Amino acid sequence: MKTIGVLTSGGDSPGMNAAIRSVVRTALDKGLRVMGIQRGYSGLMNGEIFEMNRHSVSDIIHRGGTILRTARCEEFKTVEGRKKAANVLKVFGIDGLVVIGGDGSFTGARLLSELGVAAVGIPGTIDNDLSYTDYTLGFDTALNTVLDAINKLRDTSTSHERVSVVEVMGRNCGDIALYAGIAGGAESIIVPEKGYDIDELCKTILEGKLRGKMHNLIMLAEGVGGAESLAKKIEEVTGIEARATILGHIQRGGSPSAFDRVLAARLGARAVEVLLDGKTARVVGTKDGKIMDQDINEALSMERTFDEGLYDIARALSY
Repeated sequence: MKTIGVLTSGGDSPGMNAAIRSVVRTALDKGLRVMGIQRGYSGLMNGEIFEMNRHSVSDIIHRGGTILRTARCEEFKTVEGRKKAANVLKVFGIDGLVVIGGDGSFTGARLLSELGVAAVGIPGTIDNDLSYTDYTLGFDTALNTVLDAINKLRDTSTSHERVSVVEVMGRNCGDIALYAGIAGGAESIIVPEKGYDIDELCKTILEGKLRGKMHNLIMLAEGVGGAESLAKKIEEVTGIEARATILGHIQRGGSPSAFDRVLAARLGARAVEVLLDGKTARVVGTKDGKIMDQDINEALSMERTFDEGLYDIARALSY
């Protein structure tokens, strides 16, 4: 192992730059050359590759997004496309590849490993939807972004005695809604893992009003439905003014939290060590506070379990 490449793929997440920095500087410290690959698998296939040094990653630890940029690539999904990508790595003398991204990015790394490419994945996604690791890179920062927004919404919602329906990211995973809902004191948390009953929801809102509640905050994961339609239903049934707020892509941006910066440093360093140990088709992550690595096939095949205990706590605290 003399030269490694690093790329970011799929949706961006806060902490990706910190992870790139960790990979580059750890590798250089161990005497390796590092090649940066721009625009994910698309850039890999097009040869958008350049050598990185310590200065290449200066002043990026606090920046959101990814300096390597990211893009989707339909051609890479074909066998011919992946063979082309593997050949490009060979042409540039890249012996090992670090892929920072979510499950789709990891699938790409797995398929490249089947073509003889030594590949390791770092979990970079705000959704926290990779079962093998306790936390994915960017999740904590996204939570704090959502929390800051709902703290501000609470002020205006209370002033007008409204219901605020806040839609956050999470098509198949409700962790952002669940964690942010608990941290922000939401009265109701709606996640794809549990769904909801509109009649029960409206009953809870009306009961709260009778107890003197000045407002209601409802956290809604995007995978359950739209905030606009839900707010309209609530207003029709309860007669209470309801407003929808869709936070959208602001959840992906912003300076990473201290937690995500430290996590990025640890994951990046471990990814380089995994490659130096001669391993391939691995992913790194965190379990019970410790950094570990795992077979990528096992990681991708793990069934995700919803934290029922935390959801029950959220329900108990909302009354």
